[in-house]
Amino acid sequence: MSAAAHSVALAERRSARFVAWCRAWRAGLTSFDDAIDAIESPPDGTTEEHVAADLPGTWSDLPLREALPHLRQLHPDEIRLTLPAPGDPDGLGPGDFTGAALVAGEGVLAGMLGLAPQAQEHVSGSGDVFLTIRWTAYQLPPMPVTGPKPTVRQAEGELSLAVQDTTAKLAKLDVARWRPELAGAISALRRPTEADLPPGYDVPARRLYARTLLLERVLILAGQEAPGGALNSFEAQQRDEALRPLATACRRGVAAAINSDLVL
Repeated sequence: MSAAAHSVALAERRSARFVAWCRAWRAGLTSFDDAIDAIESPPDGTTEEHVAADLPGTWSDLPLREALPHLRQLHPDEIRLTLPAPGDPDGLGPGDFTGAALVAGEGVLAGMLGLAPQAQEHVSGSGDVFLTIRWTAYQLPPMPVTGPKPTVRQAEGELSLAVQDTTAKLAKLDVARWRPELAGAISALRRPTEADLPPGYDVPARRLYARTLLLERVLILAGQEAPGGALNSFEAQQRDEALRPLATACRRGVAAAINSDLVL
């Protein structure tokens, strides 16, 4: 798998899978074993080992199967996805977890704990590559009071506006000249799909999540340097400015879908 294809395959965030399946497990909508399997199975089919570090009352890293029961007392609504970015902390206050989540670009809010993932690549003696995902736990400080989070419907509306604006700007930049494969990806946005989320998520949330994943794959392709150096520095700057509002709308859409109310 090429580096570009690998990055596109991993557009789905690990924290989103973690939160979605943990919430479904805590709501009694899926089994503990199914939740573990889903969290540890990335969409590109590679092998990952998940461990948790610095959980209260522990002295060493724990396999995820042993760590997840620490969340068994939490209500599904107490397990949330956060997707902070520079200049947009997603409601997080200052603290160690905020810094770690900003570095990762994602994190999990679980009661009074924050969990931030870090991927570590290993190569076996036979040359096989595998990843260890280390979820480091942080005690959360009191959270600042923020306004209501966008609903699925609101996030869908924001995303639609961002798509229209961004595609118009990319057309003016003659995007097909330097990324012809984007034409097919963008046209696929018009076909309704539903994401592979656990039981409990309704159709609007599934469609929003699927749409944001597809859009983020488009963003990854569009944000890469064009083959043969077709972009100059000015064109690259224009491209980045055109993509930024859509990237923000995608982050908010992912969070709105994953954190939406479950249908029990």
